[in-house]
This record gives sequence, structure tokens and C-alpha cells, in this order.
Amino acid sequence: MTTILRVPTETDRLTLPALLARNAEDHGDLPALSWRSPDGGDGWTTLTWREVRRETAVLAAGYAAQGVRRGEQVLMMMGNRPEHWLSDLALTHLGAVPVTVYGTAAPEQIAHIARHSGARLAVVEGARERARWEPLLADRTVPMEVLLVVEPEGAGDRTYASLYATGQQAYDEKQFEAAWQASGADDPLTVVYTSGTTGDPKAVPITHRSVVVNALALDRVVELPDHVAHICYLPFAHIAERMLGIYLPVFRASHVHLCADTAAVAATARALHPAQFFGVPRVWEKLAASVKAALATLSEEQRAAIGAAGDTAREHVAFRERGEQPPAELETAYRRAKETVLDPVLSLAGFERLVWTASASAPMPLDVVRFWAGFGIVVMDAWGLTETVGVFTTNSPSGFRLGSVGRPLDGLELRIAEDGEILVRGETVFAGYLRGDGTVERALDADGWFPTGDIGRIDDDGYLWLTDRKKEMIITSTGKNVSPALVENALKEHPLIGQAFVHGDGHSYLVALLVLDAEMAPAWAAARGVEAGEDMTALAAHPAVREEVDRAVQAANARLNRTEQVKRHRLLAREWGPDTGELTPSLKLRRRVVREQYGEVLDALYEEGGT
Repeated sequence: MTTILRVPTETDRLTLPALLARNAEDHGDLPALSWRSPDGGDGWTTLTWREVRRETAVLAAGYAAQGVRRGEQVLMMMGNRPEHWLSDLALTHLGAVPVTVYGTAAPEQIAHIARHSGARLAVVEGARERARWEPLLADRTVPMEVLLVVEPEGAGDRTYASLYATGQQAYDEKQFEAAWQASGADDPLTVVYTSGTTGDPKAVPITHRSVVVNALALDRVVELPDHVAHICYLPFAHIAERMLGIYLPVFRASHVHLCADTAAVAATARALHPAQFFGVPRVWEKLAASVKAALATLSEEQRAAIGAAGDTAREHVAFRERGEQPPAELETAYRRAKETVLDPVLSLAGFERLVWTASASAPMPLDVVRFWAGFGIVVMDAWGLTETVGVFTTNSPSGFRLGSVGRPLDGLELRIAEDGEILVRGETVFAGYLRGDGTVERALDADGWFPTGDIGRIDDDGYLWLTDRKKEMIITSTGKNVSPALVENALKEHPLIGQAFVHGDGHSYLVALLVLDAEMAPAWAAARGVEAGEDMTALAAHPAVREEVDRAVQAANARLNRTEQVKRHRLLAREWGPDTGELTPSLKLRRRVVREQYGEVLDALYEEGGT
């Protein structure tokens, strides 16, 4: 827990600019923001907190010169790069409202957000993004007037570099200080447009106060080294990375390492050896698959040693989970196993220094949680929504249950409706969705409860256990409700299965699409003499692989009730991802997209077996 930071005590001064001013004064020489050069070099460029505030001031002057005013929304579509991070802070200091748009957004979604926000100015990364935004300048229904490009290709582009140069000339310290000091805790800090799979994105306004209150509550349960480093790789359009990659680092005066390419996250961890790491479930799954693939290449003796050490680590975690002190003999055995066996393996992934690991966004497969527990790593699963400013419940070292998403943060309340929907109430829960005219459409009931759309249960100790999204529950032709995530996680317990999609609405049984794990499948095949190399298409068609996957489905079915069992499945070779549309930018499954893309395959599975 951070103990050396001064936090403003006046309620109306709890703003992000006030915290940045504190960082520049108290921790000015400490590293704040690092990024790699665009050419992919190994070196990092780093700004201290004092330098970050200076860059923020220059950019604020540049945006002000473009006519940006208090309360105005400014749209950005960039990756995790310094121009994005610093612009966010600069706009906040003007009292303007930075809004990040997902890089995967379709032109019609961009147009909706531009129209709804009333934004006059947008900043985009390069030619790929400009092509989707430029038509808006000629659209009379959209008020956009200025499009700035960070990496211009055409001579006619209005550039981020010119904005920065203008800011250098126009910077006035008194104006800068006066601008941010005019902001109050209840002013909007950002607007996050939800990435719903149906309909237009909804606008969630988030205030300085709600962010700082959430940060204070998190700091009471999250124990981290002072000024801890954070690997920032999720999109800033997602509330998780806005909190983890911008707001919490400013609150904690910690060190952000920008990772522009999600494919480079593992390599970045190996280089930095971080003390904390946050990953959505898919990231933890892929990292686990990488470790398993590496372990498969070891000798039987080495694997046995790691397995024994893992058993000791899981036993140690089990005592902690029950709230009990591990016996002295177990404590000694665990420390020895960690130092001599587990940490050397973890060091290959850069994970041997981890003291805090977390996940959120979707239910975490229990087998993945248990895998990491075998290395002494307890992934503290959390839960929350954009509408709750991120984390609402979390596990913590002082109390956790593997498979749950923890208990509410201080000052927040949970209850379960009659239909199983999770309802939330508290200071960080938003009031409602922002309309295009600036008014708020109230989303809370008369008693202040917000229906989250998630289904779950609360156990006797107050821990929340997620079932699934209410709208994603499968209702079979016999009227049974099935959680697809529960079935999919059971299927993915086998190392060959990297991704799964379960379907069955309106049918009497379930079918599934299964995707081979790109890390584990080649290693599994090599260990068994299957001659297909790393050709995923050949592996998916190989009889030995198909037979093993059949056995995996049978094993999963044995752990499920009859309604949840998968009767037929199809094995696929190509991994799903955001670029191909099946996953959101935060790596959650887009069920509607999968159903549309594989509709003929799903229909064929039912035609083969009857409905």
C-alpha cells in the first residue's frame, strides 16, 4: 500500500491535475512515462514527472490555440503511445474532455460518436485512421472541423507536430495554472463510449471525484511497492486501461511503460520483470499456454521437480485462501521451492518479482487460476463496469477465493435481483448515460441501484461469483438456461483448446466451435511424433489431434450437467482476435460476430445430429 504520497484533502480539489502538480513537486525526478522508439529498437525513452507536467502544459497551450475550450469533448484514435497519454492529460488541464475511440471502430460507429459528442477536433494516429475520419469533415450532420494526424503522409495533413510547436510558442504559465485550478472534483474527466456488441455505443461520463474515490478504495486493498511500474497495453478506450494506465499512475506517482503492440506484452514483461501485472483472462490463458509449451520440452525429471514444487505452492495458496497461516514446515518448503525451482522458471517470463497480479473483464477459467497458483501467483480476479469506474469488487491478499471476483470495495454495495442479475450502488456508480444534448439519461432506480446486466451469486462470506452476461445466457428449446462461459471454460481446460464458442439458443442441445491453441498444439504434436510442424491447418485435420480433442470434450462433459454438455463440435485452426473481429479490443468474445461468421458451420452441426 502506498504510504508516502500526499493526497489533497479538500473534496473539491480531488482532481487529476492537482495530483499531477503534486507529482511534479514531490517526485519530479522519478520516471513517469516510458516508451520504445517507433522503429522497434530496444531502448526506452523516459519522461520524469516534472517533464510530463511540462509536456502537458505545452500541449495544453497547443490545444487551446486550436480553440479547445472547457467542457468540450476531443476525440482521439491512437494506440498506446506518448502523444495519446500526454494529450489526455493536457486536455484535462484545460477542463476539456478527452475521449478515446477504439481503433477497431467501424466508420458508422465513429460517425455516431462524433455526432453524439459534438466534438470539433479529433486526433488520429496515421493514414489508416485518417481514411475513416476524413469523410466526417464533409458531413454536415457532424460538427467536426479539425483533424490532426500524428504520423502524416500527405502534405496537406494538419499535424500533431504543428500543434506541439504552436504550444511551445503560446505557453503561458499563469494561464496554464489558472485553467486547471478552475476544475472541480465533479467536473467530467472523460467520457467512455461502451463497446457494446449491439446498437450504438453509449456514453458514460466519469468525473474526477469518482476516479479518485475509486483509487483511494483500491489503495486500501492493493499492496504495491511505491512508484511501481505498469505495463500499459490495453486500449485507452477501455475503462480498465484508463484507470490502470493513466489515472492510477498519476494517483500513485508510478511508472507507466507503454506497449503499443499487444503481441509484444510477453516480450515487454521479460524485459522489465515487473512487480505488478494485469491481464484480461485471454492474456493469462496465452501466457499459461506459453509456459506449458516450454515445460513440455523439458526432461521428465525436470517436469517432475516443477510439478512437485507446484503442488507445494498450491497447498500454500490453499491455506491463505482459507485465511489460515501456513504451517512453519509448509512455509519453509514453499520458500525453498519458490527460490530453487519456481522463480527460475518464472524469470524466463519476467514474472519472478511479481507481488500483485490481477484480472478482470470476463470470468477467469479456474484451471488457469490454479495453474498460476502452482507458481505461487494468485491472480486476484476483480469485477466492474465502465458504469462503476472500473473495479467494484476484487480479491486481495487479505481475503480471496479462487474463481470468485472478490468482495465490494469500501463504500460500495451489491445485491442479487430475483432473476439473478447483479445490482450495484455506491459513490463511484455513474448517474446515467450522456445524451447528445448534454443531459443525462438516469440509469438508477429510485433507491440508487444500477442493474449491471451480469448474472451472479454472493456466497456466505460476501464473495461475488459471476455466471455470465444476462443477454448471453443460452435458453434451450426445453427452457433451460445455460451459461456459455461456464461450458467454454470447461472445454478450455485441455491444453490443446485455446478458444471455444458454445451455441444452443432454441435448440435441445449445445454445439461448440473449438480453436486449437497456437502455443500448445505444436508442442503437443512434437512430443507425440505427429508430423505436422506448426501448420495449424494440418494439425487441426490430423486424426491424432482430432481424437485428443474428442477426448477433451468428453472429459469436459463429464464435469457438466446434461443440459450443459456439448453434443457436437467443430475444430478450427485459425485463432480469433480483434483484427478478424471475433474478439473485442479487450479480448472478450464477440458472440454475435462469431455466430454470423460461422453460421453455416453451426447450422451444419445441427443438421448432422438433428435438433
